[in-house]
Formats: sequence, structure tokens, C-alpha cells
Amino acid sequence: MLAFLFPGQGSQVPGMGRSIAETWTAARSVFEEADDALGLSLSKTIFDGTEDDLRQTSITQPAILTTSIAILRALEVERPGIRPSFAAGHSLGEWTALVAVGALRFV
Repeated sequence: MLAFLFPGQGSQVPGMGRSIAETWTAARSVFEEADDALGLSLSKTIFDGTEDDLRQTSITQPAILTTSIAILRALEVERPGIRPSFAAGHSLGEWTALVAVGALRFV
């Protein structure tokens, strides 16, 4: 059995996800999808913003969801067919868990 656990608000740090986006095309695509869907450069704020920028709930929540999904997509490329038997999340991480098991779409 395999379980995925996703973080909630408060886990954000400036620069999170940058190395994943630089390494994995699938992860980079997730950040681009979020930028397009939100009509702003969320990825720039995540990668280059300050702690204060990332503390704003309107930025924090999509930033954590996007980064978590980007990591998940990179994992799916690295381990094709990987599917959790269980998925859970703390607070906002519950939304990521729902995306991970296919109950919701990312965008």
C-alpha cells in the first residue's frame, strides 16, 4: 500500500518548487497552467517572492496547491503508474489529495 500526505497553509517558503520546475517539464507545466488559470505570474511569486508575499492567503493557497501538484506530476513521470491507496492532506492539502486521486481536476 502507498499513501500520499499533502501539506496545508503554513508550509510555504520562498523558492519552493523551483528545482522541481527546472528539472521536470511536467512540473513546469503545472506552474504554467496555474499562471494561465489565475491570470497572474504565481510561479514568479513562488520562486522569487518574499515571505510576506507568500503569507497572503490569496497567494499562499494556490502556491501550495500548485507546488504540491507539480511535485506529484514529477513523481508520476519518474514512477509511471504510481497511484496511492490512500491520500490525505492537512487543511488545504485535502484539495491536493482530491486531485491526486482523480476526484478533482487541477485546473
